Amino acid sequence: MALQCSFISNTLNRFRTTHCCSQQQQREEEQGSSLLGSSSSSSSPAEQFAPLANRFQRRLLVGVGSASLVAVGANFAGITSFLLGLSPENGRNLKLDVLYPVGGYSRCLDTREGFEFIYPANWVGDQTVLYRAAKKRELELSLDPPALNATPKRSNFSEPVVAFGPPGSTGELNVSVIVSPVAQDFSIEAFGGPEEVGEAVVRTITGSGQRPEVKGTLIRSSLREDSLRNAKYYEIEFRVESPSFRRHNVAVCCARHGKLFTLNAQAPESAWPRVKSDFYRIVDSFSLTA
Repeated sequence: MALQCSFISNTLNRFRTTHCCSQQQQREEEQGSSLLGSSSSSSSPAEQFAPLANRFQRRLLVGVGSASLVAVGANFAGITSFLLGLSPENGRNLKLDVLYPVGGYSRCLDTREGFEFIYPANWVGDQTVLYRAAKKRELELSLDPPALNATPKRSNFSEPVVAFGPPGSTGELNVSVIVSPVAQDFSIEAFGGPEEVGEAVVRTITGSGQRPEVKGTLIRSSLREDSLRNAKYYEIEFRVESPSFRRHNVAVCCARHGKLFTLNAQAPESAWPRVKSDFYRIVDSFSLTA
């Protein structure tokens, strides 16, 4: 019954609005005709048609505005992204880039783990990571008890929860986020300042000298503090080389509430000049949301 009342009310409102608009339009046309008739003998053609021109301009602006609203809702032919790109900061503050690219970037918002970052709009999600995440979630929600002879599998590394890269790439160029469980009192500051943290990360990646064929070089390391969320982000840029590859990496690390967040963007050294501005934008945008 409530739905029927709502439908009837909306229908009446639309009819009343349409009827009023028709009467107003008729009065405007009669007024314009009277103006033209009374001044035709003493006014120039431009003056005679001025009321009609003003009315046409108003209708044109209303039509363009209505069409823009429709385009924003449907992102028809990329018009929404274009309109949001006129004020990219407002679009990003409203998180509209989760739905539509803003300024050439889309937003990854993970409400379950509590982080977000932007990435190039033409990049796509890693299907393997998405499948593993869906499978893990399915097992967590399953009501079936585990088999009696089942042995839980242990892994020496954490898998990415999200990953993005250019379509058709081999994985050499991508950005990924790993969320690892740590002690509640774990603190990255215990390793020292940004320089010490960067050196520790590079040593860990290269195996602390156990793999002499793999060499790591720390390029820069800095600390970005977020007083609003009470978080500290360690941004690290480094290079990893071996006889078979040369990679350029930009990473950001943050720990809070028993979780260690690590975003890593990597690219072949040959592609670094082309993607470095994107990588810097990705790292600077990474933040915790919860």
